Amino acid sequence: MTSLLHCSKLMPQGRGLARVLVQRASSITLDWDTRQKSRFDATDSAGRQLGVFLPRGTVVRGGDVLVAEDGSLVRVQAAPQAVLRITACAEHGSPFDLTRAAYHLGNRHVPIELKPDHLKIEPDHVLADMLRAMHMTVVQVSEPFEPENGAYGDHGASAHGHGHGHSHEQGHAGHAHAAQAEPHVHGPDCQHEHPAPAAKPPAGKRIAIPVRAAPAAPHVHGPGCGHEH
Repeated sequence: MTSLLHCSKLMPQGRGLARVLVQRASSITLDWDTRQKSRFDATDSAGRQLGVFLPRGTVVRGGDVLVAEDGSLVRVQAAPQAVLRITACAEHGSPFDLTRAAYHLGNRHVPIELKPDHLKIEPDHVLADMLRAMHMTVVQVSEPFEPENGAYGDHGASAHGHGHGHSHEQGHAGHAHAAQAEPHVHGPDCQHEHPAPAAKPPAGKRIAIPVRAAPAAPHVHGPGCGHEH
């Protein structure tokens, strides 16, 4: 019986790895139904049986690289699958219709892949009829499916693994910089009163610097105090 080769580490889009290492790695081709799971079995291009055990909630994307327990790399490819490709009707609609379609699909919590000029969802004849009633063009195609994770999803917010090294606080507080006051320029038209500069002492003459008296100790009222209270 062939033992499973465990893979418990994921490197999104192979970041940090030399390209030649990724190109030489074996590969597995998985559809979206499998890649959205954190635990699954697969067979790579070298015929090895893999047991993938990733942290709960991890989503595997096409282009990611798994690291096996023996240190070998396994490149993940997104398998083409049946999806509905949704575009705005060039004759009766406008590009804004695509935004409306994404809004209505999002209200139904449908996994959506967002592209600048089209949307993709898994086949659903009810949703297809709804979209066509909105004058959208809906066709079934076979393509890789990479839906959005959501703003707080694991593996980054987008389906393409792009990350930013800083967080955006509300109102971009993290990027706010206090404006520095411009220095005031005193010219011949300045209306401010300017104190006369202090006279410089003659060379070699010492200046007495007044010493500020130490604050008096607080008065304590006791039984022998002669004050009226």
